[in-house]
Amino acid sequence: MSGFRTVMLLSALTALFMALGYTLGGSGGAVIALLVAAGMNLFTFWNADKIVLRMHNAREVDAQSAPEFYSLVQALSQRAGLPMPRVYVIDQDAPNAFATGRNPENAAVAATTGLLNMLTRDEVAGVMAHELGHVKNRDTLIMTMVATIAGAISMLANFGLFFRGGNNENGHGNMIATLLAVIVAPFAAMIVQMAISRTREYGADQAGAEISGNPRALASALAKISGRAELIPNPVAERNPAAAQLYIVPVHVSELFSTHPATEKRIAALEEIAQDMGQNGGPPPMSVPSQTSTRASALSPVASPATAPKRRRSALDPHGR
Repeated sequence: MSGFRTVMLLSALTALFMALGYTLGGSGGAVIALLVAAGMNLFTFWNADKIVLRMHNAREVDAQSAPEFYSLVQALSQRAGLPMPRVYVIDQDAPNAFATGRNPENAAVAATTGLLNMLTRDEVAGVMAHELGHVKNRDTLIMTMVATIAGAISMLANFGLFFRGGNNENGHGNMIATLLAVIVAPFAAMIVQMAISRTREYGADQAGAEISGNPRALASALAKISGRAELIPNPVAERNPAAAQLYIVPVHVSELFSTHPATEKRIAALEEIAQDMGQNGGPPPMSVPSQTSTRASALSPVASPATAPKRRRSALDPHGR
């Protein structure tokens, strides 16, 4: 049902784009709008991951530079039956994560240092399982297409302020129709974009719970980072608000205009999934090394022995030097 709803919403967004083109330029405008949408989607199909990662100044890590984090993603990928994605870390205090790439074979996942330093290993596993859920469901491609068409609608609407289309001899009526189109179309595109994004977030939560086998860890992570992500400035999202749909939690809270479902609703849904897994004997959670009272960061999740100095490890200094 989720996949069918996504297809219908994406079709509605494309139809809206063509309708706006028709309003501004008649049948020729509709055809041009469709060709523009196809061209933009083709470009983003091949380049979206590079654009997104460069936008965030993400740095790629591997088994040598971030062994704990990398091995965690590797274990989750194997558990999900996915190819190993490229793994990135973003030097940013705002706690968040996202996935990108045109397909599972060319996927990348990224997490901020703020998230990695804030959460436990189980919680980071839940977050990264959620992002791999996006990859498995091919949401990264869908959301890239959605963002591209929505952006094109806004651009076309701006052009519509200077051009009039159609063959209506009533110039006054035609101008009113054009003005209505350029005002309503971007708003309608935003609503459809949010509806698609919310649908995919619920699907990724479900997939992430199945991959990690620990829905409550993801719920705990969402509860921790949602409030912090709202308070800590996110320079990328401030420069480009369209980036907000990438993240696991929204950077600005407004249930009506958010690209994500309310965090409380997602946590409630995850609690139901956890109960169902308990009843049905779902997959076991990711095995996690036992931890002592010393808190460890996600990039170095194994805590020091009790006899070691009680110095807190950071994501950038996993050995506590």
